[in-house]
Amino acid sequence: MSTPLMATLEQTAKFIQSKANATANTAIILGSGLGNLSQQITIDIAINYSEIPNFPISTVEGHKGRLILGTLNGVKVWVMEGRFHFYEGYAPSQVVFPIRVLHLLGVKNLLLSNAAGGVNPNFQVGDLMIINDHISLFTPNPLLGKNEEALGTRFPDMSEPYAHSFIEIAKKIAAQNHIKIFEGVYVGVTGPTFETRSEYKLIKIVGGDLVGMSTVQETIAAVHCGMKVFAVSVVTDLGIREDNNIITHHEVLEAAHAAEPKLTILFSALLKEIA
Repeated sequence: MSTPLMATLEQTAKFIQSKANATANTAIILGSGLGNLSQQITIDIAINYSEIPNFPISTVEGHKGRLILGTLNGVKVWVMEGRFHFYEGYAPSQVVFPIRVLHLLGVKNLLLSNAAGGVNPNFQVGDLMIINDHISLFTPNPLLGKNEEALGTRFPDMSEPYAHSFIEIAKKIAAQNHIKIFEGVYVGVTGPTFETRSEYKLIKIVGGDLVGMSTVQETIAAVHCGMKVFAVSVVTDLGIREDNNIITHHEVLEAAHAAEPKLTILFSALLKEIA
């Protein structure tokens, strides 16, 4: 007997399947200011989030709010132009709802991108960082509550939230294309405020290289469903500075747009390698 959650997920998946004549085993989620990567895709279908039953609606500038099925570098792929955040007022279960729908659509690999604040003093605006681990202690876990056995186990192992095999491939791609890339730990926070100076210091002390308001809950839900996850951040602002820098969302979007060509090369080649 289907639970209410599974019934809702299945309804949404069936609607999307009714619009598509194919599927894909990899999905990409595009973060703030990174939506133009979809311009490189030969689109089969594009569905506005507002048209999809039970789907949340993205409210953040820089998120177009469409689900795309198309071809990138010769490979079929699902692409979400924009994501959902806890700070928008969505419950964690709503934030990860699309991840679970993608799972029902047959997605096995999830590629995530985001814009994030630099905590590691070696970073500069525009740098890319592959996420090899995260700290989720500052965000509500999306698996709280009764476990949905049809999706995954009650206590999923999180010792490798980001697939080591994908990370190694991505590092080789970056080297081949002369793209400077870092690797490190992403700290997830709720937002929507940017961090105070003391919070940046705390994040650095606990081992964070970057801080952001997304990705962590999506990764947890994806791992729970058995997906392999790869994630990369664009450093869009620097939190550890002695001057009186003020961070704005506009500056974050500008920095993300500037780094987008490098991200497009990385994701396009990675998609081809893991297909």
